[in-house]
Amino acid sequence: MSRQDPGQAQGPDPGMDQDTEQKGFRLLGILDVQSVPCARESVLYGAGGGLALGLLHFLSTSRVRRSYDVGFAGFFITTLGSWFYCRLNSAKLRAQERVFKQGVRNKVLYQGTSIDPTTEPTQRSPPSAS
Repeated sequence: MSRQDPGQAQGPDPGMDQDTEQKGFRLLGILDVQSVPCARESVLYGAGGGLALGLLHFLSTSRVRRSYDVGFAGFFITTLGSWFYCRLNSAKLRAQERVFKQGVRNKVLYQGTSIDPTTEPTQRSPPSAS
């Protein structure tokens, strides 16, 4: 039986599969929740919205089957609504970043030249005839 020093680095755990660390959580086998932007938040908001709607409908009507349907519809609508809202905001942010980067690039490129758009062109007066 060999004994390791506490300061010595240990190798990877043989019980851990290397592929599971690389894979993300796949929802229904198609949506990788960890790598797709806005997916995690949308699914969580959808689950909360669906649960709340289904529970409220059940408490008000005591109809189980109908409450399940309302809860599922709430999940579906809330998930899609938050997905589109998040994706729209992400697209707007990317567009703003693109415009900002282009402005910084132009500032660096034209700074100190005669065609610098941030400086006003100087008016040259014609030489006076004396």
